[in-house]
Amino acid sequence: MITVSEVSMNYGPQVLFENVNVSFNEGERYGLTGPNGCGKSTFMKILSGDLEPLRGHVSRPRKLGILRQDHYGFDEIKVLDVVMMGNDRLWKALSEREKLMEHVENLTDDEGMRLGELEMIVAEEDGYMAEAEAEELLEGLGIALEFHREPLSVLTGGDKVRVLLAQALFGQPEGLLLDEPTNALDIGSIRWLESFLQDYRGALIVISHDRLFLNNVATKIADIDYETIIVYPGNYDDMVEVKADSRSALELANSAKQQRISQLQDFVQRFRAGSRASQVKSREKQLVREKEALNNLKRSNIARPFIRFEQVRPSGKQVLDMKGIEKGFDGKSLFTNFHMSIFRGDKVAIVGPNGAGKTTLMRMMLGEISPDTGTLEPGYEAQMGYMPQDHAELIGENEDTAHSWLWKWNEEIGEEQVRSLFGRLLFTKEQPFKKTKVLSGGETVRLLLARLMLLKPNVLLLDEPTNHLDLESIRSLTEALEHYQGTCIFITHDRQMVSHVADRIIEIDKGTIRELNLDQFIEGDFLAGHQTYQKKSW
Repeated sequence: MITVSEVSMNYGPQVLFENVNVSFNEGERYGLTGPNGCGKSTFMKILSGDLEPLRGHVSRPRKLGILRQDHYGFDEIKVLDVVMMGNDRLWKALSEREKLMEHVENLTDDEGMRLGELEMIVAEEDGYMAEAEAEELLEGLGIALEFHREPLSVLTGGDKVRVLLAQALFGQPEGLLLDEPTNALDIGSIRWLESFLQDYRGALIVISHDRLFLNNVATKIADIDYETIIVYPGNYDDMVEVKADSRSALELANSAKQQRISQLQDFVQRFRAGSRASQVKSREKQLVREKEALNNLKRSNIARPFIRFEQVRPSGKQVLDMKGIEKGFDGKSLFTNFHMSIFRGDKVAIVGPNGAGKTTLMRMMLGEISPDTGTLEPGYEAQMGYMPQDHAELIGENEDTAHSWLWKWNEEIGEEQVRSLFGRLLFTKEQPFKKTKVLSGGETVRLLLARLMLLKPNVLLLDEPTNHLDLESIRSLTEALEHYQGTCIFITHDRQMVSHVADRIIEIDKGTIRELNLDQFIEGDFLAGHQTYQKKSW
């Protein structure tokens, strides 16, 4: 169990949460939710002990698995060892035992006694099966066996994060703190992690912007709002339904209070100079009390951007025609002899593991990369709007403000409409005048979406558009793509978006490319070659 008592935290004048009292119980899996900037990662750091709250304290179990974000300190360490370091007591015992074993024939009596103690610790921590457990975790998260005994530095940044996730899961911890564990994972690895966590018996607290992941994993939702943490039973969708009802009731009460204040103000203004002075004085006191009560109400921090994509004019019937496409790099084939025609109004999802060639295919569709063989012809009047995975490709490092950068793409609307567009995407009054280089990840994505809303293309090509967005923003984007009348081609690991938006699904994996139907995708049939989780007893 993890117990939080009277914890408060703020940054300057912004109160994140105040006097929080909550227990995270063994056997329950909690999704920690709230919009970007509400304090989710801060609260997770308080739970882990990496950050001290302003007030209050946290009680933690002895074995706590924590997903670390900084992998640079492990670069020279063997991948398997990085994972086993997740059980600190076991790792220290193994390291000390190894040093003693270097001169085992010349041990002193004390060293011999110590070696026996270390063997007991290794046995208690199931250390004789440690490498096998570490290998199983790595394979389930998509790290091939050939890398397990290599230094961490040989892996890409995303794969290093997978290793740190395996480290957090290793050793059967009593509590698990996972901040965005699905960020570096492809769909197959996300499904494996879901199965692992569903079988986990400790107290789990996880932050994720993957709605389906939260729905599949969470048994309760700990939501940061109204400057506190409210625990709701059920998964994320259950919480949204309950919270919407409560919020409607609260807003209705606030509206009634505002109306009462207006009535009191009107009475005071009308009769201040008349013969009802005593009544006016009584109403003035009541007015002060009502205003104080309204000001003391804690406001919800939930906000959803309003995203809608339009098109200046529709494209021709055929948007893109690909015949006999083949592409590879450094002798490695990504796909061969691929044929596909995309028509006006198609919603095409491109899925597959990281590094399979999804972005390469999209860049070929854009005309930025040529196929090795085959032809790719855009259709009549196809006007493409692109959002890259690497946002610096469009925004870059410069002194532009968000407003001046967006204005470069503007050919037809005035200043007032541009300001309105920023407002719809949750930029406050001064935020459009922040320099693009200091925008948060979420602000940058919303700025790129504003550009597409401004350009009104009839073909959208989106590479990982949900990166850095919070759950409410992803929900708004998904609805916008559902309502879009043009053609949309998008790369994502967000299964909720695929199942709600796509009517065609392209899978790229291990040098092959094929089209799936929605049932195959939902059932996970396309993941037959991926490592599956084997249920175990804890």
